[in-house]
Amino acid sequence: MLKVLIITYYWPPAGGPGVQRWLKFVKYFRDFDIEPIVYVPENPTYAIEDKSLHSEIPEGLTVLKKPIFEPYKFAQFFSKKDTKTISKGIITNTGKQSFIQKLLLYVRGNFFIPDARKYWVNPSVKYLKKYLSENKIDTIITTGPPHSIHLIGKELKNRLNVNWIADFRDPWTTIGYHDKLKLTKRSSSRHKTLEKEVLTNADHITVTSFTTKKEFEQITHQPISVITNGYDFEKIEKTKVDEQFTVSHIGSLLSGRNPINLWKALYELTKERSDFAAMFQLQLVGAVSEDVLASIKEAGLSNFLKLQGYVSHKEAIKIQRSSQVLLLIEIDSEETKCIIPGKLFEYIVSKRPVLAIGPKDADISKLIAETNSGHFFEYHEGRDIKSQILQYFKFFEEGKLVSNVSNIEKYSRRELTKSMSEVIKKVND
Repeated sequence: MLKVLIITYYWPPAGGPGVQRWLKFVKYFRDFDIEPIVYVPENPTYAIEDKSLHSEIPEGLTVLKKPIFEPYKFAQFFSKKDTKTISKGIITNTGKQSFIQKLLLYVRGNFFIPDARKYWVNPSVKYLKKYLSENKIDTIITTGPPHSIHLIGKELKNRLNVNWIADFRDPWTTIGYHDKLKLTKRSSSRHKTLEKEVLTNADHITVTSFTTKKEFEQITHQPISVITNGYDFEKIEKTKVDEQFTVSHIGSLLSGRNPINLWKALYELTKERSDFAAMFQLQLVGAVSEDVLASIKEAGLSNFLKLQGYVSHKEAIKIQRSSQVLLLIEIDSEETKCIIPGKLFEYIVSKRPVLAIGPKDADISKLIAETNSGHFFEYHEGRDIKSQILQYFKFFEEGKLVSNVSNIEKYSRRELTKSMSEVIKKVND
């Protein structure tokens, strides 16, 4: 049985999407003759927590821990609210940023390269170098963001020549918020240098989207595999679908995820159709930026809005299965074409129709079409979005609103773990 050391920042009790990918891989690795060992921070600062995820950790798993120094703790002295908001990835539009927000972003981008967890790199390298010399480990895997985790892998590779897989849940220098960090030319160059060093030194690179693979192929000749996020078979009680026409978004809504034409279409339907107004509810579950809330209010949808805040992963699954329509909104930019959020797969397996809005040629549009799970629109397609919502509503009134999904089996977490196991075994050949 191969032994694999997984180096990650996010681990239970961390909540949100960052923890799901490797928690699920670890859950199924033993089915494919791989024994995982996980290395995580001892005292991390997680923006959101979900203690229910502890139950997903396999019995007898070895989890190594080392303390981490978190600068975010000190930044809270300036503004606890702004620090927590930025750590969640919610960055206010440039024109509305306070002085504190601008300062925090400038410091984050230029003093903490590649990110604020950089101070965990050296102590981790020292600790893991000793651990690896005393224990037989076949491969190490680093997963980012935070991309400073990859620097641990790079140093261990340089010093011990271990097999190393670098897993990118998101891209590095082309991630949506990167250009908002107020980087100097020197800092921007430093990010790109580190990115290239990681991509050219790792033995194998795994990414979650087809666009990211194409992007990285311009930087490195090392092998790259696309292993998307996916869905698991969650053991929760059977959920009844809402009697109201609930249109739900689960997860963070950043300032850039603000589809004005969607809000406008929904408002027009409430004015044009009294039956729609009587049954419609817009449900947002998770952190929502002030910019998005202001746009919804300005569109006249305040009376139809239900804000849930952050909920546990199991509760999120229940909401997905009970909603009539599920919203997937991605930032309208070239950089976000590659984003395939893990919740898309959970949306798909919930068998509720997905209404997705994002940039032209987004990878999510291909997946939605492949799985017959809903409809994708670009931001400017207001009339088409309105027509589709009205079509969904008519099916809802007739009791026929369902999603006849197909071709989803390969996106189960177990099948994806099989794919990751094959990469690991290839690296060890």
